[in-house]
Amino acid sequence: MLAYLLRRLAWAIPTLLAVSFLVFIAVRLAPSSPVEAKLGEKATPEQREQLLHHYGLDQPLLVQYFRYIGNIVLHGDFGESYVEEGRPVTQNIKERFPVTACLAITALLFAALLGLPAGALAAYYHNSWFDRALMAIVVALVSVPSIVLGPLLIYFIAVQLRWLPVSGWESVDVTLANAIRFTLPLPRYLVLPTIALGARSAALLARFMRASLLETLRQDYVRTAIAKGLTRAQAVRRHALKNAFLPVLTVLGTNFGALLTGSFVVETMFQIPGIGYDSINSISTRDYPVIQGIALLVASIYLLVNLGVDLLYGVIDPRIRQEAKA
Repeated sequence: MLAYLLRRLAWAIPTLLAVSFLVFIAVRLAPSSPVEAKLGEKATPEQREQLLHHYGLDQPLLVQYFRYIGNIVLHGDFGESYVEEGRPVTQNIKERFPVTACLAITALLFAALLGLPAGALAAYYHNSWFDRALMAIVVALVSVPSIVLGPLLIYFIAVQLRWLPVSGWESVDVTLANAIRFTLPLPRYLVLPTIALGARSAALLARFMRASLLETLRQDYVRTAIAKGLTRAQAVRRHALKNAFLPVLTVLGTNFGALLTGSFVVETMFQIPGIGYDSINSISTRDYPVIQGIALLVASIYLLVNLGVDLLYGVIDPRIRQEAKA
């Protein structure tokens, strides 16, 4: 398992390099530049040249890229924001990423706690009214993106009923044992963004869980367990659920990455100060270092989550551990 882990980590390096290069080139293909975004149309050619030289944007693209990668590898320096002069990108991410992570984790928990039991019950009561009703709701939620669901939640729950705030993000500092300190958002600011971000994932998990459990229930070992005296519910609980969960585990992993990127829209909609909201602002102002830093962060999280899912496969299924050792 250790050799497998090292191989996966080794493959992550060229993947991150490829992502960094593609993002580096993509942001520079935009029709405007940070100089135009900062100085405006009335700037003189001398001012433009001076700012281009200050940012190092007057050098060839490959020289800029290798200097950027060299600073990351040798010094851990992701550069400084063009908009907030002198502010390191790492400091920006350090302050804003916990907000996005909190929202994504909460949305994933919401999706898992709602979608997995619903999908399992739909499979258990296959072709019943519950199964048909749930599948109708799943199709509706899968078809509605967060950019549509969010405004609907805001209008009906926040504006009409006035149960929750329309937007914003307030948090409180919590200290445990006079040593561990962390910040938690107030629940009333977390509910609507969590539902808007996690509803589609909950529907997808319900659909995958239902399909996986239905396939597992058709296996011979489940019918054998029932023939030996177990009730259908006992056979599902003791034998089927664990095996049915394996394919869904991959969906959970990819969903977490999707929730991180999906939070960009939700954070902008609800004015949440995370990396998504920061990324949208950085794109509009052509803040290259911030865009590149956030893209590398999201790519790294994707790779780590997929690696974690693969390792969990080995914990749940002994056959995969044997394959990894071979």
